[in-house]
Amino acid sequence: MRVLNDQELKEIVAGEALTLTAVMAILATAIVAVIVYRLFMSEEGSTTLPGGWKFEWQ
Repeated sequence: MRVLNDQELKEIVAGEALTLTAVMAILATAIVAVIVYRLFMSEEGSTTLPGGWKFEWQ
């Protein structure tokens, strides 16, 4: 390990992983919200999720 100079300290950027994690969490929450809405607000229907998951309700 060594001490960084001023130029090297200015080039350090943090926070990308946290931002990406937040975006993915919001996206997953939105997808679940749409599925739950469709499930509870319709009398019958079906949905297919990525990965081969298929749900039907009557």
